[in-house]
Amino acid sequence: MAAPKTGLSARVRAFPATFGLLAVSIGVFVVQELSQIVFGFDVVLTMGAKINDAIASGQVWRLVTPIFIHLGLLHIFVNMYSLQAIGPSAERLFGSGRMLAFYLISGLGGVTLSLALSPNPSVGASGALFGLLGVLGAFLLRHRTILGASAEISLRRIGLVALLNLSLGLIPGIDNWGHVGGLVTGAALTWFFGPRLELEVVELTGLRYVDQRPWRSVQRPVLASAAAIILLALAAARFPLVR
Repeated sequence: MAAPKTGLSARVRAFPATFGLLAVSIGVFVVQELSQIVFGFDVVLTMGAKINDAIASGQVWRLVTPIFIHLGLLHIFVNMYSLQAIGPSAERLFGSGRMLAFYLISGLGGVTLSLALSPNPSVGASGALFGLLGVLGAFLLRHRTILGASAEISLRRIGLVALLNLSLGLIPGIDNWGHVGGLVTGAALTWFFGPRLELEVVELTGLRYVDQRPWRSVQRPVLASAAAIILLALAAARFPLVR
């Protein structure tokens, strides 16, 4: 029997959502760099950053576009490295469709809290990435009984990573409200709409995990949640708590 392939092409096929997000984010960054060469300024950043007044005036695409925009090589490298590190774990547990939806909605949640509590422009995938930390943390918390000690260890590690990164977010110029918003949104989505595993006895193979809340059963409420967050974001842009 041939050994299973473990190269890049096999990983891309196994985790299409993660690598699709990587490709889109890197592609957007390339366009940013080219636009500076051609036009003398970053067109994508100018048209897509989270700018409160612009969103309040009706430029609603800015609720999502900041997730894919980065400021310089270091910014995109750190975020894309983080995505390829934790994205496959979330995609393996949640499936490609649910992981992608939770990533984007977590990013939207990060933008929403930032609109309410930070008047400063911001961009970056950090809110969505914190969302994935919330996704994994909430999943492990819910299933720590059946997953055992390994879940407890992983949960502590995720908590430590989140705390360390939130601490780094206290550095001036970093939108920590976006991080918090993404983390809370990801955790909430998982708690209410994430996989709910239960052990099931199988006659020939023994025990297996069965998802009692498959993705197809929660797609509509997840979309409704995204719509509700968009309405909150528009309200936060018009009536921010901090100006």
